[in-house]
Amino acid sequence: MPFLHERLDNGLDVVAETSPAALSTSVGFFVKTGSRDETDALWGTSHFLEHMVFKGTPDLPGDEINRRLDRMGASANAFTSEEDTVYYAIVLPEQQPEAVELLARMMRPALRDEDFATEKLVILEEIRMYDDQPPFGADERCRAAFFGGHPLARSVLGTVESIQALPVEAMRDYHRRRYAPGNMVLAATGAVDFPALVAAARRLCGDWEPQPAAERLEPVPAAAASRDLVVRPTAALEYAVRMSAGPDERSADRFAAKLLATVLGDSSGSRLYWAFVDSGVAEQASLHHHEFLDAGLFVTQLSCDADDTDSLLDRILEIYGDAAAGGITAAEFAQARNKVASRVVLSGERPRRRLFEVGGEWAHAQVYRSVADALRIVESLTRDDLHRVAATWPLTGPAATVLAGPRPA
Repeated sequence: MPFLHERLDNGLDVVAETSPAALSTSVGFFVKTGSRDETDALWGTSHFLEHMVFKGTPDLPGDEINRRLDRMGASANAFTSEEDTVYYAIVLPEQQPEAVELLARMMRPALRDEDFATEKLVILEEIRMYDDQPPFGADERCRAAFFGGHPLARSVLGTVESIQALPVEAMRDYHRRRYAPGNMVLAATGAVDFPALVAAARRLCGDWEPQPAAERLEPVPAAAASRDLVVRPTAALEYAVRMSAGPDERSADRFAAKLLATVLGDSSGSRLYWAFVDSGVAEQASLHHHEFLDAGLFVTQLSCDADDTDSLLDRILEIYGDAAAGGITAAEFAQARNKVASRVVLSGERPRRRLFEVGGEWAHAQVYRSVADALRIVESLTRDDLHRVAATWPLTGPAATVLAGPRPA
């Protein structure tokens, strides 16, 4: 599958992984902005702005955007994370021109006062609903405790206070700075007409005003052990989240970290699965690795009866300690590597999934990695790589832990 890249004069990158055999086209704008790029006064702006983009442009009402997407039969949506805001549409190949035009026009929204006031109420309700539903914001609280004063401590939604205080002028300025062409990538995968994609980008985005690039990386403070409790008396289960340090996105060890997490905490066939889920002592017990630009996390999640929480968390640490001391068996390693390799291949067959991988990697590191490249990396890993990760980033080391549920304070 050929990879193609063109950069417009104003800095907008246009990339595509083309597949003549594909029957669909996935296209999206990747904006290198998220909650980590906000100040305290702008907390929640990235996610709020994502909502506002769908409210329309100066000459294209929001309901017309929805009607046009429906007429195309597009599978379209958007999401905001700590580091990215992504807008995408999956369409039939013949609808590529209309999908690109619609998404490009959406990137320059009207940001009307009346829409801002209405959507602010929606965002505030979303924050309140999120805090009232399991796991009651435990992930965000745990990440805030782990990262402390680092920008990654900020939740994507913001707070009731920060959203209420946000003026529309601040959002307009944030959009001008962060949705600059040099801070965005137009990516496409599947059955892509790349010359037409570039031509459309030049016509629709070529006059976007460049802005100075903003520095995103910051030193991450050393992790310190902490424990917090969120009491929700009506909850049926206790939810525990534990975060400890792992390899970041710039580290080659991040691939081995994901394999280690598969061995220990995959949703099936892992050590945590057999010890807790298969035996019925917990509803969920898992471990996964998540990387940011300048930080990595091992995230342990547990949901169980409130009275069992402490003993099960202790048992999880014993399992982690046993793995570090005794190593990973050949059978465990082979099974985990086969799982990850299969997931790489299966996701590579879907243009939608490849869009997020191709666009995300280019937005973060200006790197293209084909499915074959990713498969070679997985197949090159050894048990020694996993053992090195376990020794360098010990899962039993300092961690932030948050419990949320009926357990009393």
